[in-house]
Amino acid sequence: MTTIIIGAGAAGLAAAISLKQRIPCEKVVVLERLSSPGRKILATGNGRCNLTNKYAENSGEVRKFFNSIGLVLCEEDEGRIYPYSLKAQTVLDILLEACNNLNIKIIPDCEVKKIDNNLTVYSEKGTFKADSIIVAAGGKAQKNLGSNGSGYTLLKQLGHSIAPLSPGLVQLHSSSKYPRAIKGTRTRCKIKIEINGIIKAEEYGEILFTDYGLSGIAAMNVSHTVSENFAKKTPEKCVAVLDLVPNMTEAELTEHINRFGSLCGILGRKLSDILSKQSGNCAEKSAEFAKNWRLILTGTKGFDFAQITCGGIPVEETNDFESKFVKNLYICGELLDRQFPCGGFNLNFAWQSGIKTANRIVEKRNDKN
Repeated sequence: MTTIIIGAGAAGLAAAISLKQRIPCEKVVVLERLSSPGRKILATGNGRCNLTNKYAENSGEVRKFFNSIGLVLCEEDEGRIYPYSLKAQTVLDILLEACNNLNIKIIPDCEVKKIDNNLTVYSEKGTFKADSIIVAAGGKAQKNLGSNGSGYTLLKQLGHSIAPLSPGLVQLHSSSKYPRAIKGTRTRCKIKIEINGIIKAEEYGEILFTDYGLSGIAAMNVSHTVSENFAKKTPEKCVAVLDLVPNMTEAELTEHINRFGSLCGILGRKLSDILSKQSGNCAEKSAEFAKNWRLILTGTKGFDFAQITCGGIPVEETNDFESKFVKNLYICGELLDRQFPCGGFNLNFAWQSGIKTANRIVEKRNDKN
């Protein structure tokens, strides 16, 4: 029997390998629109590939999968799991080696134009008839690496709906001059996103001030709220509210400034000086800004820089990753409307959804036999 997989990214490759491991006689063909597979895998974790997190759902299953193809892993801070080599290239090399060993055929430069209800795939390199189809074409994130969201169009033609798409885990633009004045400065703080006077999201973690606004894990974890606001026809006023010293009160900070002259001993020279300048060297005002520093947001850096796509195919339109509209057609990875925080959780879902999709096909084949 034949399974066609659309997309040679994390979900697609995990599905292909898992399926062939369990059904060696299955013909598995992966159609990849780009000239080479796994391009986005190479960009994950700043080239180190934070491929899962020990606190992620089904992380054990993902680690077991990689162990089965010979990839040794290591754990770093906050449960992040990386390849032992700390190189994303190693992950891709091992995946492609497994595909080669299992006789999985990958066809590059193969853009799929249409899928019909009879499980026929029409592409630039011919027509393929399948017993099962897995759509793992990825979202729109990292457009600069070739992502274009074409999978959504294929699935919409088959009756699926698409929750509004917006960039997620992405840097934030601010019109304030202050981040630019202290670009390169990092701090751990609490960030809240206020839209039209109402707090819509909050996070604690690292913030990096840049010449365009805010980066860092905490900023990126709340970026979906900012993206959704600016995706509206008429965006509402959006403000990042930073509590730069969450474990001290405003009164304690005021007392510290009155005693030592500034917040340099807490926040460092650059951040302390910018607050002093903004407050006119007023201790009470500096303390107030430190606890409630308001920076106007004007948007995000968009899909080119986003790590994930928010929105997509509603999970409710699938049953164990199988489409409720087309029998034996499966959807996994970033195409689905499932988003997680930074730290390996999203890539974990991509691998895990591919593995589970393969398991689902195996179960159905076994039931049929």
